Amino acid sequence: MSEKIICGIDIGSNKVCTIVGLLSQEEDEIRIIGYNQSQSRGVKKGLVVDIDEVASSVEESLEKAERMAGHKINRCFVSVGGPHVASLNSHGIVAISNPNGEIGEDDVARVIEAARAVSLSQTREIIEVVARDFIVDGQEGIKNPVGMSGVRLEVNTHIITASATNLRNINRCLTDLGIENAGFVFSGLASAEAVLTETEKELGVVLVDIGGGKTDICLYVEGALSYSSAIPVGARNITNDIAVGLRVSLDSAEKIKLYLNEIEKKGVSQWRKKTNDEFDISSLNLPEGLKEISLKTLTEGIMWPRLEEIYKLVFEEIEKSGFSESIPSGLVITGGGGLTFGIIEAGKKVLGLPIRLGMPGKVSGLVDEIIAPPYATAIGLILYGRKNIMTKEEGFRSFNRFFRDFSLNHSFEKLKSFFKQFIP
Repeated sequence: MSEKIICGIDIGSNKVCTIVGLLSQEEDEIRIIGYNQSQSRGVKKGLVVDIDEVASSVEESLEKAERMAGHKINRCFVSVGGPHVASLNSHGIVAISNPNGEIGEDDVARVIEAARAVSLSQTREIIEVVARDFIVDGQEGIKNPVGMSGVRLEVNTHIITASATNLRNINRCLTDLGIENAGFVFSGLASAEAVLTETEKELGVVLVDIGGGKTDICLYVEGALSYSSAIPVGARNITNDIAVGLRVSLDSAEKIKLYLNEIEKKGVSQWRKKTNDEFDISSLNLPEGLKEISLKTLTEGIMWPRLEEIYKLVFEEIEKSGFSESIPSGLVITGGGGLTFGIIEAGKKVLGLPIRLGMPGKVSGLVDEIIAPPYATAIGLILYGRKNIMTKEEGFRSFNRFFRDFSLNHSFEKLKSFFKQFIP
């Protein structure tokens, strides 16, 4: 089959996002043929708290995406995020198995497996092992050792783990819907696939995916993922602050927050510099009857303190990683929380680092509505899926090449000549 269907489901605290892509041998990019974003239920700070509610939310989003795509989905990649995700760096060493000293794919697989053998609690499960760099006979910084000669192969890896209980709960939801789980992917890693450039990864960059109930962090150094973590604060906390500060409902607070984003898009951000900056929100028709609001009070008095808290927590994670001096590219902000009014300015004020808003790309097709930060993780899932499929196909091609080089007739001739020497 020349075309393959790849599906990614991002199960967040605020939304369940499903994207269906078509991978064609003729096209370099994945073509998006279906997507949907539905309200999430049963998830809190990245953890499943109600299996039935989660299954219902996923089913709703999946059905609508299937209807748009015109394909039945049986297999998908799923995002995992939240404070239950942790990471560690590990090292593995093996001897080269080939007598000629040439490093093969099996040697790479063995050394990664050796690095994977770390002591973990029974409540933790490994979801990703990323090779940072290889070392061949003491020579460091090798990205792909296959085909090189050596005696000893070492690898530095980055291992991401998650709560085994939460993974089982998500698997249970998918099984109930008749969906095969193609693999769990850390949501920060998925977003990085969609929004980061190779140059940023090489120079050193921090990907900050701000979701509804949590913020996922991925730090890249010299092109390799070197640190991953998450903090239990997200965009929903900003909405809660607006609700408390303005004495309105959470729904009204969310409407006001989104309205501010629309204002910034229209170039009205200079209103913050005025002393009398009341602006009209009567078009929102809020049930509380609020007609006007002070932009300065809302941003600097209510929203920015929470944004500063998020950035300070992110900075603490960067310091904890030990790579704070290795990120000249600064931060790339994505996720639904990336649309918060003034988020870039607040970050520059707190951290003093370059910051940009990360927009997902590298896909074609029905992309008009989904090239936006809230869809970064879901798009990243199908990009990760493409890479996974291509790796498997490379393996099959190598396997087929082995059989092409193996001549059955030639082997029989050798057997005949061997037995002839014993015949009188």
